[in-house]
Amino acid sequence: MKKKILALALSALMALSLAACGGSSSSAPAAPAASAADSAAASAPAEAAKYTVGICQLVQHDALDAATQGFMDAINEALPGQVEFDEQNASGDIPTCATICNGFAASNVDLIMANATPALQAAVSATENIPILGTSVTEYGVALDIDNFNGTVGGNVSGTSDLAPLDQQADMLMELLPDAQTIGILYCSAEANSVYQANVVEECLTAAGKTVNVYTFADSNDVSSVTATACAENDALYIPTDNTAASCTEAINNVAEPAGVPIITGEEGICKGCGIATLSISYYELGRTTGEMAVKILTGESNISEMPIEYYPNPVKKYNADLADALGVTIPAGYEAIA
Repeated sequence: MKKKILALALSALMALSLAACGGSSSSAPAAPAASAADSAAASAPAEAAKYTVGICQLVQHDALDAATQGFMDAINEALPGQVEFDEQNASGDIPTCATICNGFAASNVDLIMANATPALQAAVSATENIPILGTSVTEYGVALDIDNFNGTVGGNVSGTSDLAPLDQQADMLMELLPDAQTIGILYCSAEANSVYQANVVEECLTAAGKTVNVYTFADSNDVSSVTATACAENDALYIPTDNTAASCTEAINNVAEPAGVPIITGEEGICKGCGIATLSISYYELGRTTGEMAVKILTGESNISEMPIEYYPNPVKKYNADLADALGVTIPAGYEAIA
């Protein structure tokens, strides 16, 4: 019996000795096993931030449509699946811009994109807190009544400008139509940036010895009658980047082409509908630039109050081949045909 007890004691002692040897392989105690929930949380990616962007577009036409598309494309490429767009069109009605932008302010969207000057003006009236980016706006100082505008609006507003060199547009008219002595300038009186462009071009043409007459329409209802008067009294017409004109190019062309009066325009969309040539920007690329600005604002990379207005760097001479041929206007080298 004593032997049996002794054997059991020796066995126990050996077991303790082996356990001590096994434990000596690590100087630190073993960490507790992680739970399944902890492991899943550690491996799951952080949820991407979500944003809502309101888009107020004044009217549907090629130039503004392209700017809106470029804006959304740039944002979707940089923030895929993170941005919900509330895209609304005022159908050319300026008071509707105010209704749309007031709705965005009430919904507290993360950013407003205002496409065209009346949309920008409505957005600025609707909110002082939500970031606002304009596009297809010619002159922000004029649009927002800022004296001595230095290129940065400040506050909650920035954006991109569709201004092409106006003196070069006047030069284009004189290059293509050297015999035209009386020039009519046609635009919508409700669009502040059209007034600005018309004044600059009028100064350039007058300085060159041309006689300039100005014709304005209040809205689309009197475009045809005003165009008819302008064609009857002038050798050629100039139309700036004007949203009402852009949405009424067919009506303008139905008067001007039969009258044999050529038109130089401020942008490609109007030229495609009723003009012979333009010094134009790419509204799609302008929209993309605006979208890239929006990404910087939404992600906190840039402060909108410090962001200067951006401009399209390389306007292109373009022409409407069919209409130029129909009116007997020869287009020199250096112009690109509108597709």
